Amino acid sequence: MSVLSLKNVTKRFGGLTAVDNVSFDIEQGEIFGLIGPNGAGKTTIFNLITSIYSITEGQVYFCDQKLERLKPFEIANMGITRTFQNIRLFKKLTAYDNVLTACHKSADYSIFSSIIRWFGKFKIQEKNLNKKTDELLKLMGLWEYRDIVASNLPYGLQRKLEIARALALDPKLLLLDEPAAGMNPEETMQLMELIREIREKFDLTVLIIEHHMDLIMGVCDRIFVLNFGIPLALGTPKEIQEDKKVIEAYLGKEEKNYAECQ
Repeated sequence: MSVLSLKNVTKRFGGLTAVDNVSFDIEQGEIFGLIGPNGAGKTTIFNLITSIYSITEGQVYFCDQKLERLKPFEIANMGITRTFQNIRLFKKLTAYDNVLTACHKSADYSIFSSIIRWFGKFKIQEKNLNKKTDELLKLMGLWEYRDIVASNLPYGLQRKLEIARALALDPKLLLLDEPAAGMNPEETMQLMELIREIREKFDLTVLIIEHHMDLIMGVCDRIFVLNFGIPLALGTPKEIQEDKKVIEAYLGKEEKNYAECQ
């Protein structure tokens, strides 16, 4: 079953075509990579899926439901959550409160219950939300940093905190925009294992943009390649590594042999 389908999606900004006739399907439980050189249109696709940008042409479907004209919060409520290339945490809140705030999306007690705090339903749900926050922080390796204000965390830990906050919204599809940015090689390898664990633990489908090729090739089931907004290739990591068009897009055309120029 396809969780996400893009069908002939195009996005134009005036005379600039940022995404040109892109189509792909992501299956349930798949870790799907989206790669390409800088300016290829990768983050634009995330913004189209989440309705930050409107689509010029084409359609996006989530579990067979068309996402056209939905607002970003409505798409989040359907089960699509994301992280951002430029981190967007609640910078003045602690790591704990960043996650707890997101967990409150699932609370269903009334305003009256929240004011009269001894009310049973409120107390039970608050206990469960705190437990969920604890579990997410421990899963992401952030438990010892729970009382630190988000803006004071190292960049790599802020990335992890943003993932924890996205998971707090109980997604079906998780969009990760360069989650390894700012991480050293060891942290990147740990993140690779963490993404696999998240997929299994939460029964998630994951769409990931990343420039760290070791992570993409090591964690993705399939990879879609863009170049200047145009679809270039789709395949397994091995197929993508061996694709001449992909190699050319990243490294440039092969130069003539030096001896031939003499």
